[in-house]
Amino acid sequence: MLEHVPAWLGALLKNVRAGHAKLAIVKEDHGERMIPLSSPAFADGQRLPIRFTADGEGISPPLVWGAVPPQTVSLALLVEDPDAPAPNPLVHALVWSLPPDLNSLPEGAIIADGTGGADGRDVGRNSYFVEGWLPPDPPTGHGAHDYVFQLFALSETPVLDANPGRSEFLDAIRGHVLAVGLLVGTYSRGDAASSQPDIATGTLRAAGT
Repeated sequence: MLEHVPAWLGALLKNVRAGHAKLAIVKEDHGERMIPLSSPAFADGQRLPIRFTADGEGISPPLVWGAVPPQTVSLALLVEDPDAPAPNPLVHALVWSLPPDLNSLPEGAIIADGTGGADGRDVGRNSYFVEGWLPPDPPTGHGAHDYVFQLFALSETPVLDANPGRSEFLDAIRGHVLAVGLLVGTYSRGDAASSQPDIATGTLRAAGT
């Protein structure tokens, strides 16, 4: 949808962004407990292949992660765009009740699933109020957008309605985060990705610094 935003308007809004400080992973207290999170399709901090965006097939990328704490009861995945010209990061995917022994999601796995899967997992709604993966679709001329994949190891399975939004999800996991995984992909229209997030400070830093 945002591909139809004229380039002049995208450029005008270039400095209007939700901000990395509002990412869920920044708000949750998880100490230094990290889960290795990666994708065979792109390296951390690098540009997303077009097939995973609104300019391509628009399917979700594959993800792989390492060991989680032994107390983990379930996993949840939240993908946000903190560079969206909006008050809060744009939600591109929300999946919860993933089994604790799961260690990957294949390409195209984040799709509408109604009331959820047989193993208990459930796909929630994105910022366009539909279930499934919202393909990256930044305005032309707005600069590089970070798409932040956040994996949460939880001490409890969140109790949520069939299609919770971002705020309901964050309320449900608060105080139950044991560890987190972090992976960033970038995408832009009209210019190359030139920055990476500094999660610790909620600011952007130039690539290579």
